[in-house]
Amino acid sequence: MIKIAFFAVLAVVLLSGVLFSPAHPGLAIHPMDQFEIKPLFGDGHGKLGLFTVTNMTLWMVLAIIGIVLLLVVGSRGRAIVPTRGQSVAEMAYGFVYKMVEDVAGKDAVKFFPGIMTLFMFILFANFLGLIPTSFTSTSHIAVTAVLAMIVFVFVTVLGFVKNGVGFLGLFWVSSAPLALRPILAVIELISYFVRPVSHSIRLAGNVMAGHAVIKVFAGFAAALGVFSFLPILAISAVYALEVLVAFIQAYVFTILTCVYLKDALHPSH
Repeated sequence: MIKIAFFAVLAVVLLSGVLFSPAHPGLAIHPMDQFEIKPLFGDGHGKLGLFTVTNMTLWMVLAIIGIVLLLVVGSRGRAIVPTRGQSVAEMAYGFVYKMVEDVAGKDAVKFFPGIMTLFMFILFANFLGLIPTSFTSTSHIAVTAVLAMIVFVFVTVLGFVKNGVGFLGLFWVSSAPLALRPILAVIELISYFVRPVSHSIRLAGNVMAGHAVIKVFAGFAAALGVFSFLPILAISAVYALEVLVAFIQAYVFTILTCVYLKDALHPSH
């Protein structure tokens, strides 16, 4: 059965390469065009107050709507035998709750709503970006940097509020030899302020790279004519990988947030 399905898919791909091959094949690949931010109404004149509504605005709003539909509408029944929507919502809730509890500790559970919101927004934005002709808002450093800075400022303020000057113990490695402690303190301080940079670039870079690779293979498919099935197969493989990356990057961003939260609550080495 698996062999039959494989050859059937291969036949469809080959047939599509023959039927939809361009009359004048040419190599024209512009993988970064898909990340261009464009106004939805005219040349930027369609505004809501001081703001210009762009494709990024639209897809971020759609991500928020998707979250509301899943977590609020999908689970409003509170059924003992849950529907599919309620099951997914409960799984997401339990997954993030366990992550916060295991990584940051039980005293961090009070911050669970914010971390859950962060995880779901990134997850929905990533998955919506996999829809053909859509826009991936998390591929832009402008979005991921704001998210990372929110986390950075919050955990820093929380660290000083909870621990006072004792929060600086995060940078003082008391277990190291005394002569090395000042050097390690400088290194720890630099690495701390680099956190929002690595936090944001990791997410935006991985999402952007995957989409650019798919666009490159799509350009090859348009240029190869009857042999377009080769890049189409590659696109299918990369797309499957991107589905996994969409979840993993949301998970990595969230678990790093939990790690930073733990440092704020328990700063001593």
